[in-house]
Amino acid sequence: MDNCADPEILSENNHSWTHSKRPTFGIAVADWACIFDQNKIHDPTVGHVMAKFRLGIIGLGMAVSPHAQALIDLRDTVEVVYAFSPSVSRRAAFAERYDFPVCDSLDVLLQDQTIDAILILTPPNTHLEIVRQCAKAGKHVLLEKPLDVTTARAKALISVCREAGVTLGIVLQHRFKPAATKLADMFAEGDLGDIVSCSTSICLWRPQSYYDEPGRGTLSRDGGGVLITQGIHTLDLMLSFVGPAAEVSGYATTTTLHQMEGEDLVCAGVRFRNGAIGTINATTSAYPGFPERIDFICQNATASLVGNSVDIFWHDGRTFHWKTSENAGGTGADPMAFSHHSHRSVIADFIEAVRHKRSPQVTGDAVLSVHHLIDALLKSSEKNCPVIVAD
Repeated sequence: MDNCADPEILSENNHSWTHSKRPTFGIAVADWACIFDQNKIHDPTVGHVMAKFRLGIIGLGMAVSPHAQALIDLRDTVEVVYAFSPSVSRRAAFAERYDFPVCDSLDVLLQDQTIDAILILTPPNTHLEIVRQCAKAGKHVLLEKPLDVTTARAKALISVCREAGVTLGIVLQHRFKPAATKLADMFAEGDLGDIVSCSTSICLWRPQSYYDEPGRGTLSRDGGGVLITQGIHTLDLMLSFVGPAAEVSGYATTTTLHQMEGEDLVCAGVRFRNGAIGTINATTSAYPGFPERIDFICQNATASLVGNSVDIFWHDGRTFHWKTSENAGGTGADPMAFSHHSHRSVIADFIEAVRHKRSPQVTGDAVLSVHHLIDALLKSSEKNCPVIVAD
């Protein structure tokens, strides 16, 4: 959930708004990869045998765990060729825990012409330079959020991939959560009607010890605080339902609960381009941490997406209540206390996108809209006035 990437990588390297194109495999591994023979798999969508997708990993910090678990699930589809960190201890710890090869040089991954794509799990301020090297080497890129620490660098990163002709996918796994996909399907059916209001609440908890880690919550490494590190997940999901924001008016601050450079509390009003209005509340100061929620007032019903549950109340008296048994997790002191299943779906979608030459569900351009929203929220607080969200 948070920016838990490998900080030591610094020593090595000085729009679509609907869910209509969501992959049909959902979160089940069996729906994507089934029959395989050594380094070959059978793709049931095309009916022939193809080579396994070959992937490299850069960054072996705390963020690697759900990705590694997902790649184990997808072993019939994807082969991890190498995993790299400049840290000897992190390579050793990773190799002890996971049966994936490790290497001690970034050049090993970049020069291996059999590698199809690179999964980048490094701190945000390293993204542009690493993506540039991967794109130059002809590698497709699956990048842990955010795009980078500033919107200017984020735009440059997107341009680098576009100019090199490589696919860029972003890890924002909330779109793939079962409750989110369930609600997206119901919106697609049209029975809820148009959205007239959308409000998002991100009430998380991080202890001071979390921010005592070098670089956490800083502008230079992370790009900011709660919005770009934690809130970006739910803000991206919000925009995937209601579309881009047009204007915001809000306040951002660092509370007395934390000593950090970035913001840990944001409250704002928002107007969306489709005419809907709503609120955004984001914090890492809400002990002990609560499931993120998005509330929708629609033409025909009111709907709430809370953690892994969906509740809908229609004007005609019908109700719908749906919940998975999976713990939402990651909302409290342990930022990694969540299932890897949504990460599995992110990776599977990215592989399918590369193979079938389509855009992944979460594109760089879509995430750029979240960056624009975050910029506007912080600028509104700084200027104490409403701010138009950039296109």
